[in-house]
Amino acid sequence: MKITRIETFLLPPRWLFCRVETDEGIVGWGEPVVEGRAEVVRAAVDVLAEYLVGRDPLRVEDHWQVLTKGGFYRGGPVLSSAVAGLDQALWDIAGKHYGAPVHALLGGPVRDRARVYAWVGGDDPGELAEQIAAQVDAGFTAVKMNAAGVTRPHASVAEIEGAVARVATAREVLGPERDIAIDCHGRFSAASSRRLLHEIAPLHPLFVEEPLPPEQNHVLSGLVEAGPVPIATGERIYDRSGFLAVLRSGVAVVQPDLSHAGGISEVRRIASLAETFGAHLAPHCPLGPISLAASLQVVFATPNFLIQEQSLGIHYNREADLLSYVLDTEPFRFVDGHATRTELPGLGVTVDEAAVREADRAGHSWRNPVWRHPDGGFAEW
Repeated sequence: MKITRIETFLLPPRWLFCRVETDEGIVGWGEPVVEGRAEVVRAAVDVLAEYLVGRDPLRVEDHWQVLTKGGFYRGGPVLSSAVAGLDQALWDIAGKHYGAPVHALLGGPVRDRARVYAWVGGDDPGELAEQIAAQVDAGFTAVKMNAAGVTRPHASVAEIEGAVARVATAREVLGPERDIAIDCHGRFSAASSRRLLHEIAPLHPLFVEEPLPPEQNHVLSGLVEAGPVPIATGERIYDRSGFLAVLRSGVAVVQPDLSHAGGISEVRRIASLAETFGAHLAPHCPLGPISLAASLQVVFATPNFLIQEQSLGIHYNREADLLSYVLDTEPFRFVDGHATRTELPGLGVTVDEAAVREADRAGHSWRNPVWRHPDGGFAEW
């Protein structure tokens, strides 16, 4: 079997899909993207396709090694994301070739269903209670929210108290039997994060995500040691070596993104690395159905899995949503806050190719907002 063609599709709301075709008629799909830089990743996929076309798609690991190391200069979000989507597509082809779900090729399932959480915003607290109540009514047992909107790194008393008040509102609605995860998006300094973690500890968050921007991960150990709140990070880390550093700092949860951190091949290794530190896997996934399908294949075969992010109804999804480009929605039907394992071959997602090609005609040029502090200085988004 040989790869004959690789195509990419720029799709609203902010996604990029890739399609890998073979001479035996088997097609694999992947989702290589950096949000806000999709066009750049598209160009990287085109360059990597020069190597893959004409080769056997079943040599997944060998291709991963060449694509990540064969260009001499390695790593970074663009290359890792381009490789991630192609890797997903190759695993999809392998599963379809062997007539098995990818999780079976990874050693077989260790669970029958995977817990997922829903997003409820949090930047603007106005409708927070209603948003959380709606997700509880939908059956979710966990939600995630932003700790705050525009925040000075050295946060004021009002900013800290506002974040704590929003978490308290969430806890009141959720009760003690459900979970709340808090995303700081790297908006706080280490000192302000320590204050925030101390204040919200009695509210028992499932974890606090990215309390610091990734370039400050070398001081994460101080936050871990400051109190009992579990620290999570990893959406902006793209390989095992990056995760080794934060695992040594004592983080409780790692959050590699299947569309950024080298795909299925690398994330399964990141999960194994985390297991040796007693840390859990909670894949980052505010993206589309292929990225989520790839994530689920990994977590069904991962012992140290905690919870899975998913984008159904997330605030980014305005022109299209999680199910807009799939023909079979059953794999993405969440029951009692869980995704059920299926035995569909490959990634288990049936892409609506006609809808994808139609949407690609318009494409998108999504960019994340650029925030400013009141004094005009740059603010972390």
